[in-house]
Amino acid sequence: MRLAFEVRPACCDERLRQGETPETYTRRMAREKAEVVGGSVPDTWVLAADTVVFSDGRILGKPKDLEEARVMLSALSGRVHEVVTSFCWYHGSRKVRYVRSVESRVEFKNLTKDEIERYVRLGEPMDKAGAYAVQGLGAFMVRAVHGSYSNVVGLPLAEVIEAMVELEIIPGFPPVNGVETNLPEERSCN
Repeated sequence: MRLAFEVRPACCDERLRQGETPETYTRRMAREKAEVVGGSVPDTWVLAADTVVFSDGRILGKPKDLEEARVMLSALSGRVHEVVTSFCWYHGSRKVRYVRSVESRVEFKNLTKDEIERYVRLGEPMDKAGAYAVQGLGAFMVRAVHGSYSNVVGLPLAEVIEAMVELEIIPGFPPVNGVETNLPEERSCN
């Protein structure tokens, strides 16, 4: 089974609204992004997602500049924070909108000022919620991930695939019929 994907940016107002929690904010953003893109392709399944980092009662989005990235990383240093991702499967002509949220907890090591400065100067934090990429060089900061690792990357794959099966976008996973596996033969240790 092969699925074809096309990436389409969605222009939405991403400002936080009064009283929004990390979950209500990311659910709204995922839904709005899916509907914006879905409006131009009504007979197509659209997947959209939004991720935020949440610490000390504050939502940390993408840093506006290097100084804000430094401040965010300093605030996360040596602490546990939450990462919330919401995703939306949308199909306009079928009138289907499926939204789900996933939360993971991430534990950071204590960061030195030099480590923060060197990481920020790499530029990696600039387009990432919370100013780090767990799947990139930012992995050096992460002591532990409690919950979905792929959620921290930005798309909780197990939950997205579960939704695809539930919505009958795919018949099941992993695929069985017509898929070559190339698994090695079992061998004994004798």
